[in-house]
Amino acid sequence: MSTRAKSALWRLTLVTVSLAAACWLRYPAGAADAQPGPLKSQIVRFNQSASSRADWGEFRRYFSGETFATQDVLTAVAIVEPGKALHRAHRHAEEEYLVVVEGSGTWSLEGKESPAQRGDILYVEPWVYHGLTNTGEGKLVFLVVRYNGKGVPTPPQPDNRPNEL
Repeated sequence: MSTRAKSALWRLTLVTVSLAAACWLRYPAGAADAQPGPLKSQIVRFNQSASSRADWGEFRRYFSGETFATQDVLTAVAIVEPGKALHRAHRHAEEEYLVVVEGSGTWSLEGKESPAQRGDILYVEPWVYHGLTNTGEGKLVFLVVRYNGKGVPTPPQPDNRPNEL
């Protein structure tokens, strides 16, 4: 499979992961694969995390699945090359936090752009358009924590606008 095809598949996975009608696409196998039942306390090292590479950089998935209080949780780190983005601005049913660990870029939140720098944290509600692009000179590293809470209904898609811009 070509790098371009892998990149397109990866983007599709991130955008559609929470949609009930979508086909679930799997990331590469690794220590962080979803486990049956709630996750157990553990440490996943960088070299144990499931890695996916594309023309924009690398995505490392650490935990996914279910915890005591969440379902559909994903914790991961993205390492984005200068001038690139993991994907365009998008939206989904899960709540999400993005934490800039290293580098700089540009946030996109509901159509407004603002500078992103180390130490920034973005929280996004379900179905709100958001994104992060590396506009700096070095690599942009950010942490992703995305989830749905147990006992809280997943909010339905509010309209038929596309989920990726």
